[in-house]
Amino acid sequence: MTRLNITLPDDIAEEIAHVRNKSRFIAEALKEKIEREKKGKIENLMWDGYKATSEEDAGLQDDWESTGLEKWD
Repeated sequence: MTRLNITLPDDIAEEIAHVRNKSRFIAEALKEKIEREKKGKIENLMWDGYKATSEEDAGLQDDWESTGLEKWD
């Protein structure tokens, strides 16, 4: 555990005034925020990868469409 001295805006301090264990509350809020940011970064990387390969995928699809179902009977 590391002890930190932080400053909060008055409106946020008022919102958590009723919370008994403010340290735990703030730690959980930060953990949730960090996880959302990590997830967002992963989603962005996945989207970038999709965009980067979409043209190649379209070309492959065109190649396979020409084979169709010819002579499968």
